[in-house]
Amino acid sequence: MDSKASMPKPSYVSGSVTTAAKILVVGHFAVGKTTYIGSLSEIPPLRTEERMTQASAHVDDLAGAPDKVTTTVALDFGRLTLGDEVVLYLFGTPGQQRFVQLWEDMARGALGALILVDPARLADSFPVIELVEKYGLEYSIAVNSFTDVLYEEAEIREALDLLPDTPVSYCDARDRASSARSLITLVKHLLVRTA
Repeated sequence: MDSKASMPKPSYVSGSVTTAAKILVVGHFAVGKTTYIGSLSEIPPLRTEERMTQASAHVDDLAGAPDKVTTTVALDFGRLTLGDEVVLYLFGTPGQQRFVQLWEDMARGALGALILVDPARLADSFPVIELVEKYGLEYSIAVNSFTDVLYEEAEIREALDLLPDTPVSYCDARDRASSARSLITLVKHLLVRTA
């Protein structure tokens, strides 16, 4: 049997691509960052998921995600080509405070950040928003509506104390089209802010 025939062909960026942008996908623990990147990536996403152990039992709050058995321990990575000339590199950060040291390196060179929030755990988003602002990144909010808890945009804005020009979108991180719409919201915001 020829092993070369069964190997997948590499998926390289087209030679017509002239612009690359690094986008962070951030959010608190168990908000759906890995799922979000997986739903959008045109290549098999890089995931650093590991099984959760008893060592994290007193550190990671599973109240909002009681069925969670794995967690990101370094980063998630995916790629999305827009048209013939632009490629987005999506970097997902771990959501736990103990991994915050990774953020500085990941934020370096990023054009902006998409902050995923869980409407059932909005208060958990404050440390994430503070970090994104600390690193001076433009951002938009994507409400990951995978629960039955729904809030109007005005309620989200008030609860998160957002500036009037901070975009808010709704998505289901499991759905490619829905995830794409929230990413488009961020990209449009970045185009206005960096023009």
